[in-house]
Amino acid sequence: MLVRRLAPALVTLLAVLAPALVAVSAAPAQAAAPSYVALGDSYSSGVGTRSYISDGTSCQRSTYAFPRLLAAQKGYALSFKACSGATIPTVTNTQLSALSAGTSYVTIQVGGNDAGFADVITECATPFWAGDCNGAVDGAQAYINGTLPGRLSTLYASIRSRAPQAKVVVVGYPRIFNGEDCNAGTWFSPEEETRLNATANLLNSKLASAAAARGFSFANPTTRFVGHAVCDANEWINGLSSPVSESYHPNRLGHSSGYVPLVGALLG
Repeated sequence: MLVRRLAPALVTLLAVLAPALVAVSAAPAQAAAPSYVALGDSYSSGVGTRSYISDGTSCQRSTYAFPRLLAAQKGYALSFKACSGATIPTVTNTQLSALSAGTSYVTIQVGGNDAGFADVITECATPFWAGDCNGAVDGAQAYINGTLPGRLSTLYASIRSRAPQAKVVVVGYPRIFNGEDCNAGTWFSPEEETRLNATANLLNSKLASAAAARGFSFANPTTRFVGHAVCDANEWINGLSSPVSESYHPNRLGHSSGYVPLVGALLG
């Protein structure tokens, strides 16, 4: 008798709940996070932050690098391909495979190693009688003016071909020096620092031109890093460091306070 009494009530309850159950079953799945691919060299991988991911590579990728910080801030699904020592050929051969038609965002920061900027800094850090800073700077500038633009154009075309719908931001390099040398183990003269900063400006100008020609945005960190160069009171770039590989790269503040706001505003 109890079952007979409950049956009409159950029928009524099911009739009330049925539309809600159908609505729940028909609810769309949560949208996937936008795909973000970070390409480039040590300035993007996070060298200088002194903390690196154990990923089985020598790329020195850091959780404090701006691509990781941006992905966490914006809710992007990051494919972190930037690698210490990368040049345009190594980006082409080992990093571009991460791109696809489904890639939403790309950052690319490369060109400094192609111009031999690390070797130039090393040459200029020696006493004037032991090195040829001007010759090294001349060689780098000749490469930046003569060879780099064509290689950037080819690289950027490959990025657009592989990720046709992506928002692409080309990221530049900061000026490292402020006109003084406060490190005991280096011998940069004010004139050498001026030439090195001018070389960074030249490199950025070529990156910006190549980016504009492809319809990419360009993140120029020059202004943002003013007052935060090597030997400034609040350094965002390491001076001569131990290990030496940490030298002349943005530190954690350089990534979080320098690059993240700049690049993040352009990524959208």
